[in-house]
Amino acid sequence: MSVPQTVAEVLSKHVVLEVESIDRMYLNVYVPQLQAVEGTLKFIRIHRGHKVASTHMVEPITRQFVASIEHFAKGNKIPLITFAKGQPKDDFAKQQHKKFNQREGVVFISKAQEKCTVYRTEKRRNPTTKRAPIPGSSSRPPW
Repeated sequence: MSVPQTVAEVLSKHVVLEVESIDRMYLNVYVPQLQAVEGTLKFIRIHRGHKVASTHMVEPITRQFVASIEHFAKGNKIPLITFAKGQPKDDFAKQQHKKFNQREGVVFISKAQEKCTVYRTEKRRNPTTKRAPIPGSSSRPPW
């Protein structure tokens, strides 16, 4: 008979949560197995059940995750800020913190673009006409 595992035990084997805190909190969550090509392919083909391993299959997951954050922010009346490249984040955080009149809670949620290496796919195009193949056509493109 097997002993049930706690959520913490399961997550400790599969998910890493890194928390850094000074006067704010950054959450960097990643699954180590997805950092390697083989792990990503396994996730797309086996876990998600797709026949073809394409990053196109991951896009809906990302969009749903971002939408859930936006929904949380809107539902809790938390400002959602998108920082421009080079925008001073500390100055903005200080201004928002001054306006915040609760004892605890989320002051704001922000998005900042970071450079990262990702696997990408792109649609094939005819090198001469630059047109994509016709959707649903059963014949392979001539190129």
